Amino acid sequence: MGMIDVGDKPESLRSAIAQAVLEFDNSIYDAIKDGNSPKGNIFEIARMAGTMGAKKTSDLIPYCHPIPIDDIKVDLTIEHNRMEIKVRVKSVWNTGVEMEALTGATVAALSVYDILKPLKKSLSINNITILEKKGGIGDFIENFNENLYAVVLTISDTRNKDQDKSGKLIVDVLSKYGFTTVEYKIIPDDIEIIENELRTYSDYKKKINIIITTGGTGVGARDVTPEATRKILDKEISGIIENIRHYGQKRTPLSMLSRGIAGIRGKTLIVNLPGSALAVSQSLNALFPGVIHIFKIISGQHSSHHHPHDHDDN
Repeated sequence: MGMIDVGDKPESLRSAIAQAVLEFDNSIYDAIKDGNSPKGNIFEIARMAGTMGAKKTSDLIPYCHPIPIDDIKVDLTIEHNRMEIKVRVKSVWNTGVEMEALTGATVAALSVYDILKPLKKSLSINNITILEKKGGIGDFIENFNENLYAVVLTISDTRNKDQDKSGKLIVDVLSKYGFTTVEYKIIPDDIEIIENELRTYSDYKKKINIIITTGGTGVGARDVTPEATRKILDKEISGIIENIRHYGQKRTPLSMLSRGIAGIRGKTLIVNLPGSALAVSQSLNALFPGVIHIFKIISGQHSSHHHPHDHDDN
């Protein structure tokens, strides 16, 4: 029990809008419609309180993470017997900002309640709720119209228990994202064998969408997976590996030593991952679900210039 570990979740842009509604007797409206009160401008006080509430969420809610908040907006609208308070919070981090938005809206409503309570009229805070939530990997999970097929190759001269675990971990994650693994095998650290296997499966009679290798990406004399892969690629995609290494380097200082590459042969994506189970786990977190978009581009279903959040405001 306690705080949830979000250390292995990828950072992404996240936002949330929360609302709190303050209801009061109609007779108060004329006195507060312009924001005037003995304690100051109601609207300005509510905006400050909402901002401070969002920022202080981790101090108030025991299991909330202290997160870097990029933006907080507090908007208020007043009608004859109610005030609506909306708080929007944005952050680029590992977890969402719903609680920050909810806390901001609640604290803003409490600040207005404190101002209006001397009027001794009917007063209540109602309908504290989330109106909108965006961000996280869920926004990037795409529905693909075709079946997706994968091959997983563990590169190892000896059947190492950890490397076998790595290969099976890849198969499990691929299944989670809708891939059928048609082959999982262990092959030796031999450049010609690796090259031949990659050619065979990328040119396979049954279309293979992705080949993931694990192992042979280090600096040892027998680590030749990148060399074999580079020989058969049509296009190298350096961004995939840059992202994997950047993600891993923030969690272990050894990620920079991996020489894996990624690219396309025909309509098959080939990605080299390290050999250790921990490195593979981190690499898969960086790879999925974003990489699935590439299969729409390869198949011609989607323009490569579109981004799922091109329409979002800044």
